[in-house]
Order: sequence, then C-alpha cells, then structure tokens
Amino acid sequence: MGEMSERAPKNEDKEADHFPYRRPVDAATLILVDRSSATPRVLVGRRHDKVVFQPGKIVFPGGRVDSADNRIPLAGPIPSALEANLLKGSPRITTSRARALAVAAIREACEETGLCLGRKAEGKTPALSGPWKPFTDAGLLPDPSGLFLIARAITPPGRVRRYDTRFFTADASAIAHRVEGVVHADAELVELVWVELGSKPLADLHRMTTRVLEELAQRLSTGPLRHDAEVPFFRAEGGGVRMRRDVLGAS
Repeated sequence: MGEMSERAPKNEDKEADHFPYRRPVDAATLILVDRSSATPRVLVGRRHDKVVFQPGKIVFPGGRVDSADNRIPLAGPIPSALEANLLKGSPRITTSRARALAVAAIREACEETGLCLGRKAEGKTPALSGPWKPFTDAGLLPDPSGLFLIARAITPPGRVRRYDTRFFTADASAIAHRVEGVVHADAELVELVWVELGSKPLADLHRMTTRVLEELAQRLSTGPLRHDAEVPFFRAEGGGVRMRRDVLGAS
C-alpha cells in the first residue's frame, strides 16, 4: 500500500482548529476533460464569495449525494469495472451506494454548470423533475457509461464541511445537453472556464484537489483512460497537517 505525506500551509493548520469533529458525508465531483488539443483542458468554476464551503475558490462541480440519486432511472447501468472500483476501500459501501455516487456526479455537474451527461433511452423516456428536468426536456436519461474513478479523498478534520469525495472524470464529448443561464453572478458558480492542465489558474485549488489533478494528468499521459488503473485514496493525518496517499484495494 503506497503512502505519501506532505506539509500543509500554515493557514490550513489554523483552519483545522476552528470546528469540532464532523463525520464526512459521501460526495461526488466530476472533472470534465477536453482532449481536442495537444494539452488537455479541464472545466473549472469559481464559487460565489458568500457560500460557506470554499468561498471564492476555483473548484470542480460536485456535492453531496442526495437520497434520491439511487432511484433515478439511467440510460444504462454503470460500468461493472467502475462499480468494482467504487466498492473498494473502507468503510464498505453497497452497490446501490456506488450507483448513487456516480449519479450524484452527473447531477451536480448539470446543476452547477448546465452541462448534462445523458443519452437517449430505448422506448419512452420517464419524466424526471427537480434537478433532473433538463434531461427530460432534452429527451435524455443520465448516462454513467463514460465515467472513470480517478481518486477518493476525505476532507481533513476541523473543517466547516467534511466530505468523503469520489472524483470522477469524463470526456467533454460525453456532454449531451447544455442548459443556458446556470452560471451567473448570483449562482453557486459565478464563472466557468476550460483551463489547461498545469496552468496557473489551477494553482489556487485546494492541495488535495491539486493531488487529484496530478493523478489525472499522469493517467491521461499514458493514453486512453482505463478502469484497471490504480485509484489513490487521499486523507489527512497528524491532526490534518499531513496528507497520506493509499491505493484503493491494495493490501
């Protein structure tokens, strides 16, 4: 089982003392990648200055799993190899929870960016409501077939919000529908932009997200994404001042 530790900046050391222990909640993040040019680009957004979690920060679309995520009909099942990766690690989760994590990544991306990963379903498309209405409007169902699990990471203790996040990626070609007007001055994300991997705007990311991006860049450099690549698991130790890297499923 691999391990990597690094020192956190002093401001993050102080932040770790602000809040009592909170149990992490399951969450999902989607990193959309555009590989149409020599250097891959990823889609990032800037959070509103008045949100509680990471105000004003550059982030990827994502959020906590909703109770309804496991009940949403899909254009097809999640890939068996993706499900196997999601089931690795501790604490153990069920196959329904694995499905919900993949679905949450698609939902959060559509809600926050207006970019929806979907596909025409065979037969009559069920009518979906709430955050899923854009799929119904476009005659689509959510499609997890193009998702890959890149990493898992747990927010360090002492933060105002703690998440056990699965980082997914998908190619920009998987975007089947765009909803206009989702990103604006009063929205959760006030700006949306495609930026090259390794470019300056990404330097403002949280250190854990930066490590996930480094893993993604490494995997992209070897060719098409594969489900059988190792999936790192990042978590804080030593009171949140060091970051540990394990590999999901490693003994």
